[in-house]
Amino acid sequence: MYLKIHRSGENVIVAVCDKDLIGKTLKEGNLSVTISEEFYKGDLVSEEELRNTLLDAGNVNIFGEKSVSCAIDCGAVDKDCVRFIDGVAHAQVFRI
Repeated sequence: MYLKIHRSGENVIVAVCDKDLIGKTLKEGNLSVTISEEFYKGDLVSEEELRNTLLDAGNVNIFGEKSVSCAIDCGAVDKDCVRFIDGVAHAQVFRI
């Protein structure tokens, strides 16, 4: 799984995706999402590293079955909040 942390001032966004999704474009109806290298391709991390990051993260954008499952397993994402875009699991976390 790829993990990339974006910082802009005090704002932090964590981007996570399954390794095989980099560069893919998902389309469903009028929605089109590209899982770009620029936004998502950071460090390859283990499930343990991902869990530790997700539990401390405020804003997270996650794509892929493995990544989303890891987020559910550690309690960062509620399974009922997972959406599928073009058959790919997607979840977002916003903590205030």
